Amino acid sequence: MSLAALASPVSSLSDGALLDEQRALAAERRRVDARSAEVAGEIARRSRRELGVRGLAVREGARSPEELIQRVTGVTGREARSLTQVGSLLDDLAGGSSGAPWLSPVAAAVRDGDLGVASADAIRAGLGEPSATIAAEVLTGIARRLVGEAGGVGADRLAARAREERDAADEAGIAEREQARRDRRYLRLMPQWDGMTKVVGLLDPESAALVSDAFDRITSPRRNGPRFVDPREQLREEAIIADPRTNDQLVHDAFVEMVAVASRADEGAVFGSRAPAVRVHVRGEALARREGSGRIEGRSDAVSLETVERHTCDSGVLPIGFDTDGQVVNVGRRQRLFTTRQRIGMAARDGGCRFPGCDRPPGWTEAHHIDEFLRDEGKTDIADGVLLCRFHHMFVHNHRWRIVRERAEYYAVPPPAPGRIRERVAMPPKNRV
Repeated sequence: MSLAALASPVSSLSDGALLDEQRALAAERRRVDARSAEVAGEIARRSRRELGVRGLAVREGARSPEELIQRVTGVTGREARSLTQVGSLLDDLAGGSSGAPWLSPVAAAVRDGDLGVASADAIRAGLGEPSATIAAEVLTGIARRLVGEAGGVGADRLAARAREERDAADEAGIAEREQARRDRRYLRLMPQWDGMTKVVGLLDPESAALVSDAFDRITSPRRNGPRFVDPREQLREEAIIADPRTNDQLVHDAFVEMVAVASRADEGAVFGSRAPAVRVHVRGEALARREGSGRIEGRSDAVSLETVERHTCDSGVLPIGFDTDGQVVNVGRRQRLFTTRQRIGMAARDGGCRFPGCDRPPGWTEAHHIDEFLRDEGKTDIADGVLLCRFHHMFVHNHRWRIVRERAEYYAVPPPAPGRIRERVAMPPKNRV
C-alpha cells in the first residue's frame, strides 16, 4: 500500500486494510529512521571530542551530539542516543571501518530499511562486545540470526533475546557481565523547578528483581494477581482494589514507607547515629493560632500547617529562641514526643494502623496525638495517641478529620460538610488483648 492511498479515514478501514496501513507506515518509518540515523552518525562524526571547540555540537552550543540531535528533532534523550549509536554503525558500514564489525548485519538491515533504529540499538546493547571468552565472528552469527527474527518482535523482546543468545554462547563471561552491570548501578534525586523531586537511576538485575517483586506484591490485586483464600488477605486485596490512589501512587507511597520502616529498624549500621528524618520549621505563634505555614529544612517550599502538625505528632517539638538580630539564643528541650516504651505499648494495643480498613503493621506506622499539643493542650500519654500509617496520618490532618476517645474505644470523625451527617467510624484495634 502506498502512502498516497492512506488518506481514507481510519474508522472506515476494514481490519485487514487497517493492518496493511500500519505495516506500510512502519516500513516508511524504517526508511526515514535509517536516513535520520545516517545523519545523526555524521553529526556525531563532526562533533568528535578531538575537534574541541571546532566540533559541530559545541559550535551550536550543545554539550554533545546527542543533545544537539535532541534539540533539532525533539526526540527523547534515549532516542537521540539510539540514533547516534546506530548512525555510527552505518558510518562504519559505509566507510569500511572496523569499529564494530560484528554488528555489520545489523547496520546493513537498517540501511536497507528492514530493521528499525530501536530494534538495531536493542541488538547492539543486548549483544555487547567481543571479549576473551567470545570471538567477534560468533557475535556476527548471533547478530545475523537476531536480524532474521526481528520482523515480528518488539525492541524490548529483541534486547532480551540478544542477552539470552550472548549468555548461551558465552557462559564463561556471565560473571564478568554481571559485575559490569552492577558497576553501572546508581540512584539520583533531582529537584525540579515546581518543588517536586525526580528519582532517576539504574538497578542491576538482582536488585531490580527484589524491588520489582516488592512493588508487584503491592499492586498485584489491581493486575489480576493470585486470589487468596485467607480472609485477611482477601480484605487486603479488596482494600487495594478500592484504594483511590493510582498504581504509580501506591508504589510511590510504598517506597517512602519502606525507607521509613528501614530507618526505624536500623541500629546505626546503614544510616549512622542519626536516622533519616524530615525536620519542619514553623513559628510558634503560627502553630498556636493555626495560621500561616512552615518550611521543610533544606527545602525552599512552604508546607501547610496540617503537614507541620502531622510531623509534630510523631517527632515532637524542639523550640528554638531567636533574638531581634536573628541569632539563636535558646534551644529548648524536645516536647511532646512519644517514647520508645510508649510506642511499644501502643503497638501491642493497636496492632498496626487503626484507621478503618487499613492493614499496615506497627512497624509501618507513626504516632498520632488525638489532641494537638499546642492547639488542644494534648497530653503525651498512650491513651491520647493512636498508631496511623503515613497515608492515613496525612489523610487525618489534611482532610481535618478528628479522632476521639471514649474510655478504651477510639472513633474517627469526618469534618463537617454540607449535606453530610457527621457520623463517627469505629477504629477497633488489630490486636485483641
